[in-house]
Amino acid sequence: ASVAEAILNIFDCWLDPTLFDSQFEFAMRSWALQSPDVAAHIISADETRIAAIMDMFVRYGFDALTADVRARTIYLTQIGYISMNTREDLSVRMKRISRYVEIFTGEAPQPHEWGRFFARHGYLDRASNATKPKRAASR
Repeated sequence: ASVAEAILNIFDCWLDPTLFDSQFEFAMRSWALQSPDVAAHIISADETRIAAIMDMFVRYGFDALTADVRARTIYLTQIGYISMNTREDLSVRMKRISRYVEIFTGEAPQPHEWGRFFARHGYLDRASNATKPKRAASR
């Protein structure tokens, strides 16, 4: 329904191991450091994924350059998580996701969008604190 919810749908992939295997991704990227053939496949996959995210932003009215930069920011942030083999408690990750969505899209998800996202990840009981972004006081 919104670009914020579209980003939450992308985050589903990185939170649900049945949709995306981050350990396999880590292993393939490690292998690519030693194999030019594997590296070429990784580059191709990265380009395809970034283009898909960029196209999503364009569908929501962002100009091509802004869509490209936002897509790269999202994707490269996640690849950083994977490459550094980052481990976070789900509650910590969920609290950060609210800020990531706002930074990546310029808008916060609506409560019903959060509800669907949290439900998909079994996070409903703990959702109340993570769904209320704090705003700076206006001057």
